[in-house]
Amino acid sequence: MQVSVETTSQIERRITVQVPAAEVDEAVAARLQDTAKRVRLNGFRQGKIPMAVVRQRYGRDVRNEVVSELMRQHYVRAITEQSLNPAGYPSIEPKVDQTGKDLEFVATLEIYPEIELNSIDGTAIERPQTEITDADIDTMIETLRGQRAEFQPVDRAAENGDQVKIDFQGFLGDEPFEGGSAEGHELELGSNRFIPGFEEQLVGAKAGDEKIISVTFPEDYQAEHLAGQEASFKVTVHEVSAKALPEVDADFIKEFGVEDGDADKFRAEVKSNMQREVKQAVQNRVKQQALDALQKANDVTVPQSLIEQETDGLKRQAAQQFGLGEDFDVSQLPNELFADQARTRVKVGLLLAEVIKKHELDASDEEIRARAEELASQYQQPEQAVDQYMQNDELKGQIKSAVLEDKAVDKLLEQAQVNDVNMSYQQVLEAAQQSEEAAEEDDAEDSDSKA
Repeated sequence: MQVSVETTSQIERRITVQVPAAEVDEAVAARLQDTAKRVRLNGFRQGKIPMAVVRQRYGRDVRNEVVSELMRQHYVRAITEQSLNPAGYPSIEPKVDQTGKDLEFVATLEIYPEIELNSIDGTAIERPQTEITDADIDTMIETLRGQRAEFQPVDRAAENGDQVKIDFQGFLGDEPFEGGSAEGHELELGSNRFIPGFEEQLVGAKAGDEKIISVTFPEDYQAEHLAGQEASFKVTVHEVSAKALPEVDADFIKEFGVEDGDADKFRAEVKSNMQREVKQAVQNRVKQQALDALQKANDVTVPQSLIEQETDGLKRQAAQQFGLGEDFDVSQLPNELFADQARTRVKVGLLLAEVIKKHELDASDEEIRARAEELASQYQQPEQAVDQYMQNDELKGQIKSAVLEDKAVDKLLEQAQVNDVNMSYQQVLEAAQQSEEAAEEDDAEDSDSKA
């Protein structure tokens, strides 16, 4: 076997491989011999078919099979001999495939980039610090009440936060437009579910009122024929309902797993959940800053094949999240919806892998179990959940990856200047959310710059 490697880009290689004709012919002959023993042809006993007949009938197909197998086998040998680390599957094309001549094929592949890791030394990272107060717990309980609120009809004008039951029909000029009408629609005022300006004009309306509401569709409205258009809606108000919050009594408390309905235990449980939430928010906030710094300090060429694999995985996650079913063809989802996120995830994954390699990080079974116990603490039967995590190789591998990722982030934080900043509970959550949104914007800008 002769192999030559051409560097066509920083991460792309073009391998040309020659396989001796004798090796191909020998493999074809052996396959034809095996075929002659197995096939049945009218007029011949099984195993007694003349080789000339077998070669004439099956020779081309057998050679194609053998050539395909030899190309795969010699591709693996070639990348092993050349110490190439492929990222994804290659494109393999035969160049010379004729009986009596050396088989020649070309394999084009992407390899993992070689990364010389730059430090994030001196990067300023903000670490929120907070104490959950009684007022924070009161606010959370009010939020829980709001989630279980019911709307009850009232005989008064609608206020922000009320629900109105309406019929409406939309018009562009004097012509009604498709999709612009409904009957008996229940709309919570202030929810911002409708076009800007629509809900505000229903504040003050009473049951039985008929109103004409004028609005302008946003320029980026999803229905292109409506984007930027001025429209009017004829609205009939049938009912106004006010939100009725449940009392924080034993029955309400039991809905949150406090079986005896004790108020003090309920507040303790709420606080525990808030502490867990804020701990995760702080970790995510700090981690995101470290990863942002890592990406900015290291320019990495990302293999397109890995982006495509990650994009496919994100599509499947989205299909599962939105309940599209196992048979849903994810190729119907456009790649551009996921490409930015996929590119960032691959880039971060490559950089973190290099951090793990550089510092020779590993995760013991004890560390994996500790993380599994932490994850399982939210379930009613945590012991069973831990056993499931530890006995399933795929789940255990996922937890190990998470542990290693956190260790890698800890190594990055040793290089950075971490500053503790006092914040309220709500500010911590908002800061974490802003960090995620900023990361998404950076992904999009990074993608645009590479386009």
